[in-house]
Parts: sequence; C-alpha cells; structure tokens
Amino acid sequence: MTNEQPSRARSPFSAIRAIDYTVIFVRDMDAMRRFYEDVLALSLLRELSPNWIEYGIGSNTLALARPSRTAADVPTPVGSASLQLAFKVSPAEVDACAEELVRQGVTLLSPPTNQPFGHRTLFFRDPDGNLLEIFAEI
Repeated sequence: MTNEQPSRARSPFSAIRAIDYTVIFVRDMDAMRRFYEDVLALSLLRELSPNWIEYGIGSNTLALARPSRTAADVPTPVGSASLQLAFKVSPAEVDACAEELVRQGVTLLSPPTNQPFGHRTLFFRDPDGNLLEIFAEI
C-alpha cells in the first residue's frame, strides 16, 4: 500500500482571474436605484430593462436586478442583509463619504473608525438593508 494521493486534474476554474460583475437582487428597485445613483453617485453603464440596471465601478460592474431576471428566488426577507460590499477609497475620502451620507440622510452604523488591522472603515446600509462599507488602507 502506498500513501500517495491520486493526482488531481487541473480545475478549469483555475482560469478565473477576477470578479467581473456583482448582482444585487433587489426588493425595491426604485429606492435602490435612487440610492446607488443619487447618494453613492455611481455611473450608470446601461439599463437593459426596468429589471436590470448596471453601474461602473472601476473595472467592475455592479448590477441591480429583480430576482426573476435570472432566477425565481424569493427576495431576501426584510431585516436581513444578503451581502456586504466594500468600496475602497483614500483615507481622507472615508470621512468625506461619511459627511455626504449624513447630509443625504443615511444612517451610519459605524462612523469612520481606524481599525487595528490597518483599515479606516465606515459602515451603513442601502435601502434593501445590505451592509455597505467605505474603507481605506492606513
């Protein structure tokens, strides 16, 4: 008997190099669209339909979609975040973002805070309750 492990074939998934786009399945498209366009001031890339809207963030795309667009999943229950997104900025911009969020009437879950792991963070929620973070490396 030998202790050798069978050789594993190289997975085709090892070709993945980046996350190209992220989809947020929304409960309230109008509120989410206003938030991402007016509060976060994201650049609209394209609107494929009233059920699918895309924003450009650097080399990535953030899409808002109604679940029926790609799957028949029921929306996440109210009061439950379905995801957390972290948006990277410079250290000074963390505080500027916090001021703008407060000016826009967004409740901060955590004000700008220097974390022991080397990030300055700010946490808040979008209209559907998803957890959003603005952070900078410090």
